[in-house]
Amino acid sequence: MLTGDMLIGTTWVRGGDGGFRAIDPARGHEIDPEFGHGTDAEVDAAASLAADAFDEYRATSPVERAEFLDAIAARIDAASDAIVARAHLESRLPVARLEGERARTTGQLRLFASLLRGGTASGVRVDPAQPHRSPQPRLDIRQRLVPVGPVAVFGSSNFPLAFSNAGGDTAAALAAGCPVVVKVHGAHPGTAMLVSVAVRDAVIECGMPEGVYSALIGRGTAVGAALVAHPAITAVGFTGSRSGGLALVDIARRRPVPIPVFAEMSSINPVFVLPSRATAEVAREYVASLTLGAGQFCTNPGIVFAPRGDAGDAFVAAVGEAVAATSGQTMLTPAICDAFRSGVDALEGAGVDVIGRGAPGDGPNAPRPVVFGADAARLDDEVLRSEIFGAASLVVRYDDTADLAAHAERLEGQLTATIQAGDDEHDAVRSLLPVLERKVGRILYNGWPTGVEVGHAMVHGGPYPATSDARFTSVGSLAIARFQRPVAYQNLPDDLLPPPVKDANPWQQVRLVDGAIEGLVR
Repeated sequence: MLTGDMLIGTTWVRGGDGGFRAIDPARGHEIDPEFGHGTDAEVDAAASLAADAFDEYRATSPVERAEFLDAIAARIDAASDAIVARAHLESRLPVARLEGERARTTGQLRLFASLLRGGTASGVRVDPAQPHRSPQPRLDIRQRLVPVGPVAVFGSSNFPLAFSNAGGDTAAALAAGCPVVVKVHGAHPGTAMLVSVAVRDAVIECGMPEGVYSALIGRGTAVGAALVAHPAITAVGFTGSRSGGLALVDIARRRPVPIPVFAEMSSINPVFVLPSRATAEVAREYVASLTLGAGQFCTNPGIVFAPRGDAGDAFVAAVGEAVAATSGQTMLTPAICDAFRSGVDALEGAGVDVIGRGAPGDGPNAPRPVVFGADAARLDDEVLRSEIFGAASLVVRYDDTADLAAHAERLEGQLTATIQAGDDEHDAVRSLLPVLERKVGRILYNGWPTGVEVGHAMVHGGPYPATSDARFTSVGSLAIARFQRPVAYQNLPDDLLPPPVKDANPWQQVRLVDGAIEGLVR
């Protein structure tokens, strides 16, 4: 039963800075119960408890952490009906979508558990001593990856489960051996607390230290800002707006000891349609991708390059017909809906053409989907290259496929880029690929960017401003690397070495010994 309290360690705490209720975005009504806003005192309590838990938690073996992650996943699955029902009420995302997101959330936890059991997450390297090497002997040097410390995770608006309390950032940090303090997103506090019950129970079940997980609720930006500034926090995971991410980056940089902020921020995810793929079918696929989930995906196709000529004209006409057949869906919050309308107004104010509009949906926060059109010569206008979070997009007409690389160069860093091309257009694609490798984190061929597979090879990241650090991904098993750092041990006696680098290898880690792999991934 929801009480309106936040979770600090294993204790439910009532925030003392007034209260608020979640909003049903479909009707604009408040939803019980009232949640209490936290203060700097709750931030300090949670962050300090995480710091106290760090040494004990970081000493757990990979298998112990894997069992903990599996326990969280099992408890979320067991509470799925209640969690999904509350998430639907707070977000009005379809129940089927939320059931899939719940499965993705537990799948992420189990993916990291599998990574830990596989023996590669410790990143062990061993350069054995070479006492007879000439002209100078080599000492024994061993390296492993260690957790960085307590991590602050910010819940996202558009994924109340998979990018929130027990989502990818939390799973990666816990897998690395880092305690987590979550700043709950204000749009779905009830969902966050139901998930937190599952995590809390898993902490107790697995005998983990109390401060390994906390979930804070707070008014506006105050609690989040205080959390990032707290000296016990050593890294930040964030998914949200560019303004929000950059504000956290600024706070983190101004600390006496700066810390990294891994922020996934904004992207318009360009799609390059070559002439052979300028078809009515591709046009319909584009509109389906654009309007999926009311367009509230960070990988939404916000700009599409389509050729001039008869094929391009037919493509644009088919886009207009497809958009006209759509209707608005309820957006996540009134504020997100207001921002969408402002973005659409700004683009219309820039003098672009309207290719097609859908119908408004039911309720106050279900605006009409829309696709605009413009010439590639206008790409220097920043408004045309700005993200609109929702079902709005821009079709840009180009003259020649040879120009696509130059058009791509004019774009900012992106999460994704998609190429729609035929077999006889590979030469044009080859000229485009080197530019896209500099500009984006994931390149798709004859697909659509909405939909991010959770696996070992996935990259959900990209050059600024798509993220604050293009070297990492926030989705997939490589996401653990954000919360680890290397430590080398030179000439230490074996009894002083930590388990992953001991001669006996008690944790059975896969190791790189003198450059050669030792051990098999299980």
